[in-house]
Amino acid sequence: QVQLAESGGGLVQAGGSLRLSCAASGGTFSNYAVGWFRQAPGQEREFVAAVNWNGGSTSYADSVKGRFTISRDIAENSVYLRMNSLKPEDTAVYSCAAVVPRFPIDYVKTYRRENEYDYWGQGTQVTVSS
Repeated sequence: QVQLAESGGGLVQAGGSLRLSCAASGGTFSNYAVGWFRQAPGQEREFVAAVNWNGGSTSYADSVKGRFTISRDIAENSVYLRMNSLKPEDTAVYSCAAVVPRFPIDYVKTYRRENEYDYWGQGTQVTVSS
């Protein structure tokens, strides 16, 4: 069973950049598809980005497409979210989540829904000032 820990959040001015990290322990992370979600105060958690087991497939929410990049480093047992051109509306708690695909054919997939994931981190706060 894998444990996830996010880091890299903080306070940044609009237009700035941050890189979030999702580090895994307790399992072979390369078997997992991983996603990033965020939740702003008073709002529901929403999908941000996802990557399949080997980084060959990625998916993004329309609101971050072209600004955010998800990647993974198998050797480091980590997944990253590079966030550029940050906006105040990107302010939220960002969480990573992981799931082992059920069938071999699913290893090419990325997952965009919360209920598709089995493991979650605690989250890291990102605040973008205007």
